[in-house]
Amino acid sequence: MSKVSVLSYGEAIYEGIYQSMLTNNDVFIFGQGVDDYKGHYGTTLDLHKKFGKQRSFDTPLSEDSLTGIAIGASLAGMRPIFVHQRMDFLMLCMNQIINMASKIYYISNGLQNVPIVIRASIGRSWGQGAQHSQSLYSFFAHVPGLKVIAPTTPYDVKGAIIASINDNNPVIFVEHRMLYKNKGFVPKNKYEISLSKARIIKNGSDLTLIGISYTVIDCLRAAKMLKKKKINVEVIDLISISHIDIATIIKSIK
Repeated sequence: MSKVSVLSYGEAIYEGIYQSMLTNNDVFIFGQGVDDYKGHYGTTLDLHKKFGKQRSFDTPLSEDSLTGIAIGASLAGMRPIFVHQRMDFLMLCMNQIINMASKIYYISNGLQNVPIVIRASIGRSWGQGAQHSQSLYSFFAHVPGLKVIAPTTPYDVKGAIIASINDNNPVIFVEHRMLYKNKGFVPKNKYEISLSKARIIKNGSDLTLIGISYTVIDCLRAAKMLKKKKINVEVIDLISISHIDIATIIKSIK
């Protein structure tokens, strides 16, 4: 049985990336602030010191060009992780993501893969404002060839980041800022979760509430309030919105 530790959401992401970089030299991470002293909410802390600046490095404000570099690196056999501190600015690289990364596998008849993980932070925090706090994952969920996931718990986020890195095609990996400090039990070993399977967070028999990312926390709060009214709520965390687990939802509703 694997040993378990208590980690925050941010620490779980870090551990998943660290273990992936440790076991696969083709994995590298780059983006704005990945090598700063806070390490993007602790998720990239000192990776440049542990793996060198060729595998963990800061970038200029040139999202479109850098996405192109990531695509080229992945076609050459690498597994890049591109960190966006704000999802809003994925809008600047839509052509690369939607017309290039998502389609190369199909237009090459499966001969070429683009194993990119694009990490994107969403949600409010102090001073983010109108252009820095949007949750735009629904845009990408409609694009064939992209997986779009937004894990909620520390356990799921570690397993999901490892699975995303190992996936042979592009993944939009969505992280809510208000989840980074949430803590939970996380196995110390390297493991994966399914990127297309929802998780029942709370069992119930009267009502089904479905959430994604931080809205799962809202669902749990609502379930607690409704319990006082003797309403037993089931809460489902979708985890993935581009490959929605319809079977789990239908079973719950029935």
